[in-house]
Amino acid sequence: MAHVVADIGLLLYPGCQLAAVYGLTDLFRIAGEWTGADAREVRVSHWQADDAGVTCIWDSHPGTPHKLTHVIAPPSIIMPDRMAPAPAAAHWLRERHAGGTVLCSVCAGAFVLAETGLVDGRRATTHWAFARQLAQRFPKVHLADEQMVVDEGDIMTAGGILAWTDLGLTLVGRLLGPATMLATARFLLVEPPRQSQRPFSQFIPRFDHGDDAVRVSQHHIHVHAQTMQGVGELAGMAGMTPRTFLRRFSAATGHTPVEYLQQVRIAKAREMLERTLTPVDRIAWEVGYADPAAFRKLFQKLAGLPPAAYRQQFGIASQIPDPVT
Repeated sequence: MAHVVADIGLLLYPGCQLAAVYGLTDLFRIAGEWTGADAREVRVSHWQADDAGVTCIWDSHPGTPHKLTHVIAPPSIIMPDRMAPAPAAAHWLRERHAGGTVLCSVCAGAFVLAETGLVDGRRATTHWAFARQLAQRFPKVHLADEQMVVDEGDIMTAGGILAWTDLGLTLVGRLLGPATMLATARFLLVEPPRQSQRPFSQFIPRFDHGDDAVRVSQHHIHVHAQTMQGVGELAGMAGMTPRTFLRRFSAATGHTPVEYLQQVRIAKAREMLERTLTPVDRIAWEVGYADPAAFRKLFQKLAGLPPAAYRQQFGIASQIPDPVT
């Protein structure tokens, strides 16, 4: 008979992604099939959260009392700004944590986890597109949104909406060993746990901040990014001192003017790497960098991969059919 090494509960809150719930359930079951002669298993249960409280609605090993070692808040299919507070779930999570349970979240599940207050002063990640909202709603949380999985010991968070595979495999590696983790990943045809969200993130400029002078400067950057020699002229164009302009631009966009210009250029470079076969040095020149080495260094810093590796992973140019003439 197999030895149960962990008791993992999956929290079903309103609007949660059921694909992640059932995917994690299957992942942990499959992992148990690859543990060898000394068979080991992970017990998985589903816990329904509503206004009345939290109750177990499914159990892979029914009939024995629970001592939950981990609880996972899965992603949400509802955007974070429309996720309703879940005080009953937060109370239940706090009680489990006090009893020694490791609390985990995936993607927007971080909002459910942060509602407990247990992540205050701690590092956590979420989907890169939701990071700003998480920071605004829970300012005491230390965002580490570039990372795919953040392990704080008793708190674990994972980034993107499909990062449940990264969290699940990370837990399998911890509980059942790296060989079982790799065998499970191979069987599922997924990569072992990834380290960074950067290659998947996008630069999404904000224009709805209400500062007209900054917005004009942003438009100028987008139009002239290739030919700009720097950002020194922007303050004068906006009729501000450099110090005032820096403060207002950073407050409105979340970036300094230099960082914003870099983001605009690298976003264009990413698009060209994805959709064309233009040589990397030529791309560097076309987005505004005369020094290809400097471009490569900045690209890796912002995109998380060197340009050639980025093209290999995300390039679709060879798959785009020639236009019909």
